Amino acid sequence: MKSTEDMLNHAMVEFYEKLSSWEQAVVKGKEVSLPQVHTVEILGGSGPMRMKELADKIGVTTGTLTVQIDKMVKSGLVIRKPNELDKRSILVELTEKGLEMFEEHDELHHQLTSELTVKFTQEERELLLNFLERVNAEF
Repeated sequence: MKSTEDMLNHAMVEFYEKLSSWEQAVVKGKEVSLPQVHTVEILGGSGPMRMKELADKIGVTTGTLTVQIDKMVKSGLVIRKPNELDKRSILVELTEKGLEMFEEHDELHHQLTSELTVKFTQEERELLLNFLERVNAEF
């Protein structure tokens, strides 16, 4: 018989794989890559960020992020602007087009969350939220 630890591990991996597949399907055929969508999500939720901050949050090097941001500037999703608080750094900010993409993608996430938890009671939703917040705090 599998241990709870083994079953939990399997369930977490399966959820990650299904969520990743869903995200891939959402961006398929669009003019943006999944990493670009994740960048839009972070900027939409956090507001303008320094390149180093954004790279750390995404988990890539600033060199890798620079290439991605160059493409996103060309496609009109983000702009670079001077950081008024630190003249040595540049902020990356969503454009109107980027903000629209964020709102559209965020709505898809809301729909997915509703679909996945439709059969949950309010108490179960609150428990899931608590568990996910605790798991996220470990990262």
